[in-house]
Amino acid sequence: MTQTDTRSQAPETGRRLNTAKAMVEAIAQEMERDPAVIYLGEDVGPYGGIFSSTTGLQERFGKDRVIDTPISETAFIGMAVGAATEGMRPIAELMFADFMGVCLDQIYNHMAKIHYFSGGNVTVPMVLTTAVGGGYSDGGQHSQTLWGTFAHLPGMKVVVPATPADAKGLMTAAVRDDSPVVYMFHKGVMGLPWMAKNPRSVDVVPEGEYVVPIGKARTARAGTDVSVVTLSLSVHHALDVADKLAGEGIDAEVLDLRSLVPLDRTAILESVGKTGRLVVVDEDYHSFGLSGEVTATVADEDPTLLHAPVQRVTMPDIPIPYAHGLEYAVLPRHERIEAAIRKVLA
Repeated sequence: MTQTDTRSQAPETGRRLNTAKAMVEAIAQEMERDPAVIYLGEDVGPYGGIFSSTTGLQERFGKDRVIDTPISETAFIGMAVGAATEGMRPIAELMFADFMGVCLDQIYNHMAKIHYFSGGNVTVPMVLTTAVGGGYSDGGQHSQTLWGTFAHLPGMKVVVPATPADAKGLMTAAVRDDSPVVYMFHKGVMGLPWMAKNPRSVDVVPEGEYVVPIGKARTARAGTDVSVVTLSLSVHHALDVADKLAGEGIDAEVLDLRSLVPLDRTAILESVGKTGRLVVVDEDYHSFGLSGEVTATVADEDPTLLHAPVQRVTMPDIPIPYAHGLEYAVLPRHERIEAAIRKVLA
C-alpha cells in the first residue's frame, strides 16, 4: 500500500547498509533522542550481539544503558517489563525466538497484559527483539520463526522487517510505541558475511529520522496475475521467483506484510482483488498460523475474489531438521514457491 507518512518513503539512491547496521543505527538514534531508552540482553555489550544487532552501542552509550546480562531470560525480560512500567523504554533481546518458552510468563502474563490488568492506567513501552529463521543447520531449537505464536497472544504488536530500510523504520516506530512490540529479525536478512549471501540484505537506508508505521504492508513488486503474500526472508525468495517467471509472461505481485499485529488486511484484500489468485508463503508452521489467517481474511470478506484455490507454502508441522539437505527440503524456498504459483495459475 502507498504510505501516507512521508518519513517512511525510502529513497531509491543513497548510502547502502545491511540490515544489522540499519537496526543499530535506529537504536542509536533513539538512544540519543531519549535517555529513557536502554538495551539489555545476552552478549549485547562488547560482543555486539551474536547477529551484530548491537555492534558499538555499549562503547558509545556505556554499560548503564547497554547491559550485558547473564543467561537468565526470565530475569532480564522481567526487569525490562518493570522498567517500562516505571517510565523507561527498554529494548530486551531474546537471543532466539525458540527460547520464548523459558520466559513466556514474563512476556505474555506481564508484558502483554499489564496495560489491560491496570484498566489502561499503566503502559509497557518496551521492545522485545529476537532472531528467527532457519537455513543454517542450527537445529530444531534455534531455527523456528514462531511469529504466529506471538501474534496469536493478544496485547503485543508484532513486526518483522524484510529490508534494511524497514529494519530501521520499524525499529524506530517500535521504540516510540507505548505498547509492547515484538521485533523479529530473520538471520537470513541481516547481511552478515558468515551467513548465506542475500544481495537484498544490503540496500539504501535513509539517514536521520525514519519511521515506518506499524501495521502497513508494502507492495514489494506490483503484478496482475497472482498475489504472493509473505514476510521476512520469504519476501526475497518470492521476488527471485517473480523475476524468473516474468520471463515467461507471468506477472506476480509480492506483498510484504511487515507487521503481523496489526495485520494489514486491507492490503491483502486489495491485492487479491486485483489478481484473483493467492499464494501465501510463511516460514512458520502450516497449522493454526499466519498462512491460515491470511487465507481466512479473504474467505471472511469476499471469497468470490478468488479464481482458484489458495496455495500455502509453509513449514510442515515437524521439528526443523538439523541436516542441511533435509532442512532445505522443508523450508519455503524458491522451488516450492514457484510450484505453488504455477499450480494456482494452472
